[in-house]
Amino acid sequence: MPQNVYVLPLETINKMKLSYTDSLTATPPGAVFRAKTSHAVITAYKSGKVLFQGSSPETEAVKWSAEGSGTSNAHKKPKPAAKPFSKFAPPKKLFNENHIGSDEAGTGDYFGPITVAAVYVEQQQIDTLKRLGVKDSKALTDPVIRQLSKEIIKQNIAYSLLVLHNEKYNNLQRGGWTQGKMKAMLHHHAISKLLQKIENKPWDGIIIDQFCEPAVYNRHIASEKESLTEKTYFLTKAESYSIAVAAGSIIARTSFLNEMDKLSDQTGITLPKGASKKVDKTIAEVITVKGDAFLNKIAKTHFANTKKARLYL
Repeated sequence: MPQNVYVLPLETINKMKLSYTDSLTATPPGAVFRAKTSHAVITAYKSGKVLFQGSSPETEAVKWSAEGSGTSNAHKKPKPAAKPFSKFAPPKKLFNENHIGSDEAGTGDYFGPITVAAVYVEQQQIDTLKRLGVKDSKALTDPVIRQLSKEIIKQNIAYSLLVLHNEKYNNLQRGGWTQGKMKAMLHHHAISKLLQKIENKPWDGIIIDQFCEPAVYNRHIASEKESLTEKTYFLTKAESYSIAVAAGSIIARTSFLNEMDKLSDQTGITLPKGASKKVDKTIAEVITVKGDAFLNKIAKTHFANTKKARLYL
């Protein structure tokens, strides 16, 4: 059976667990989680070792391989590209045509909301955005991201931005919504709003930075009586290929950073990003100063960090 093995940081493994929320299965001894998709079974261990096994393990491994070291029984690193046989894989020519791209920020962070931005880029704007330095926001510092966001907006680039604030996030989560469903609905609504905004302008396709299987995405939006827009494609690490997705990731990240600043001001404590031990200690500080109930306004309270913070009280 084909397999890929990687050693990844615990922070990445925690992000993976959130990403695979809708695919989790029974966790074996010594593991952080196990998930099963149509491509592979992913098992992440406390040691940092992550095993991808199945018919197409590289399809899942490529989403995370850049964040660690690894090996493959095929003696090759997986290539970060969508499977050509998938009807949801975007045609390569789309990256150089008029298209919409959407991406999100804040999903793996304990504090702060989830933000999603959908961006419409016309063919003649692509080179300008590349010259400005628009690329995957994960490869940029926060100050650069904020500056690029301003530059993108100056180019009269059409976009739609949605923010799912923490109180609503927690209410949805307690009502049975997974984070995956929340993200799917945010992407869907951001794209729908953008299509209304650009009206009759031509577009050749829509690219969503893939965070779950297309079939799962479809089930999520169908459960709210919504349907997939025509010519919608999914691609892992899409911001590395599509300038529209890259612009979306920058705008979404900037919005998340701005929201984090607001929440820090409201709290009177600088709130750290991510879901590390530093976050656990900050939660304890917030509880001491503001009380448990205040977390509902600033955090994703179902994260394991809430329980871990009790050690510091």
